[in-house]
Amino acid sequence: MTGVSLAEAAKALGEEEGRKFRRLMERGVKIPPQPRVLEELRQCIRRKEQDVRVLARVINQDPGATAMLFKVVTNAAYAQHQPFDSVEQILHAVGIRQTVNLMQAIVLAGLVKVDKNQAAYEAFWARSQAVAQIAMLIADDRVAVCNIFPDQAYLAGIFHDCGVLLLLQRFPAYCAEMHLGEPGRWVDLDEEDRKFSADHSVVGYIVSRYWRLPEFICDAIRLHHHITEMGDHEARSMIAILQLAIEIYYRDQHVPNPEWARIKDEVMPELGLGDDTLPEFVDIVIERFHASQH
Repeated sequence: MTGVSLAEAAKALGEEEGRKFRRLMERGVKIPPQPRVLEELRQCIRRKEQDVRVLARVINQDPGATAMLFKVVTNAAYAQHQPFDSVEQILHAVGIRQTVNLMQAIVLAGLVKVDKNQAAYEAFWARSQAVAQIAMLIADDRVAVCNIFPDQAYLAGIFHDCGVLLLLQRFPAYCAEMHLGEPGRWVDLDEEDRKFSADHSVVGYIVSRYWRLPEFICDAIRLHHHITEMGDHEARSMIAILQLAIEIYYRDQHVPNPEWARIKDEVMPELGLGDDTLPEFVDIVIERFHASQH
């Protein structure tokens, strides 16, 4: 159950994007519904429930998501609150709305399954989780500059490429055609459009709207490859965090990022970084990222 229909979610798309999305739906691309635990949490938010015991009982209904929540909050962005011994403690320390944001990202990761191309599926989630965790650290450090918080960055990090997963789920040839099994390779937008008449950013945007994510996060998901075309858009800082997180992920993997040269002059000033400060910043984030993985 959701509070917005697919038709409503697609309203903000332009004519061409809307036509592509409708065609993808006709070809069998399925948008995953929100699971019950999220709808119950959303109802709690709507009625302004402040009793963390009630909220913890809702979250604990999903043992897998609960276990993942504990793993996510070991991120160094929440170092001052660790260790966490209960969901109630997480809700107190991280915040109710922030914990719900983390849960939205976590349950998506367990919802979409791919029968074929299992190695690519696992690699996709490993990349998404790493980018999301790195984005949390960037947001934590740069919050005074861009007013983006770790839970929001994690949410965007998990959702920003979820359209890739849905296309991979639907089209068996997508993995090979997009070279997803090759180290350092990711989806080329022009090639994706030419071969599948699809845009994974648009699919991800529809999922995020359907799941009622904050509007600026939905916009960042839709436009995360287009920061150079954006003016003073409220999603711009989120895109900058995502793109720097992707660049740091690539550096940590010791593979080149094909997009970085084109976008770095837009990303760094948005986050208050320059050529002189970026290397040290990257080293600190990578160190904090690895420290939270153990």
